[in-house]
Amino acid sequence: MLIHIPRIALVVVLVFVGHLAVSAQQASKKEFELHGKVEKVDAKTKRLTVDHENVEGWMKAMKMIYKVDKDEVLKDLKPGDQITAKVYEGDFETLYSVQRVAPSGGSEKTKK
Repeated sequence: MLIHIPRIALVVVLVFVGHLAVSAQQASKKEFELHGKVEKVDAKTKRLTVDHENVEGWMKAMKMIYKVDKDEVLKDLKPGDQITAKVYEGDFETLYSVQRVAPSGGSEKTKK
């Protein structure tokens, strides 16, 4: 007896399993906090150019282009914004949990 699974359900399951695999991989890698200033927001390519401070044990201070884990943050950021983000050992492409740092020194979560 064959069970017919609609294609959309199969796609949803595969996306969910992929997300779990990425989360598990990140959990096993060392996490660092990045502090920097947004230089450019490119909504078309879904990337941020960030001039960041030295991240001890991960990367020297430099300006780099990064993907973000949640596209929604691109709507709320603009050049000149100070941010913090999580980065993971071995992953030099993506910023995770990006937050804008309020001028008073606190942080404010970007729209999720």
